[in-house]
Amino acid sequence: MAVDLIAKIKSSYNQFTKAEKQVADYVLDNVKDVLFMSITDLAEACNVGETSVFRFCKTLELKGYQEFKMYLSLSISEGQEEIQQFTGKDIDSDDTILNVANKVLNTNIVALTETFNLIKEDDIDKTIEIFIESKRVYFFGVGASMLTAMKAMNKFLRIENKVYCVQDSHMQAMVASTMTEDDLAIVFSHSGATKDTVHVAQVAKDAGAKIVCVTRFSKSPLSSLADVTLLTAANEGPLQGGSTSSEISMLYIIDLLYTEYYRRSFDRLSKNNAKTSASISEKLF
Repeated sequence: MAVDLIAKIKSSYNQFTKAEKQVADYVLDNVKDVLFMSITDLAEACNVGETSVFRFCKTLELKGYQEFKMYLSLSISEGQEEIQQFTGKDIDSDDTILNVANKVLNTNIVALTETFNLIKEDDIDKTIEIFIESKRVYFFGVGASMLTAMKAMNKFLRIENKVYCVQDSHMQAMVASTMTEDDLAIVFSHSGATKDTVHVAQVAKDAGAKIVCVTRFSKSPLSSLADVTLLTAANEGPLQGGSTSSEISMLYIIDLLYTEYYRRSFDRLSKNNAKTSASISEKLF
């Protein structure tokens, strides 16, 4: 169903409550910025609660905030802007392959550089300390973030046997419910507002586990549950789910945590690394 959401907001304006009109006014004045805002960011920008933003979406006959952003993106995606939504900044139909390659490269470099600039040493230090003290470490995520969680487990498994990753969302909830205060949940979510991800974090927190989230937004339903929030910088529009720059930013954080963890326990972990490397050596020609 094609929906011109901008036109619909204008035509439905008289149906909105006072708080919903504040949201509508902000959206109409800042359409492109809203595409990269979490529901918490938008609520704060409009000086309303998250429930008002959600009710605004329901008044527009949408299921929720993510569907709102998707239709908003479709409403402004015409011609060159449509290409930008899918492939990156300033890419147009006249670009050569080398031009596209250069622009995609620059997009990823910017994402990594901005992620580096968001790093707080105290947060990394606290995460590593919790990791060292934990008896079990679970990596959680859904969709594209699940692939990132699996890569994190694969990397740490080379040096540490207390890391786990469960793919099914129902099984994630079951595992989270049996975690203890001696366990750590590292949760990946670009938006910080994916229902299954927030649910598993809440279950793990209720069980007493420590929560570290890796996300784009400092304020979101997920970050509100976290003991530590590690931020990435890549923007991801509603039509760019699982964008490479977003994944690369998260992998950079994983690599940083892995390297620092390895450095602090080098004697023990280097022996484990040698064992795991030897265990698969015969599988290589």
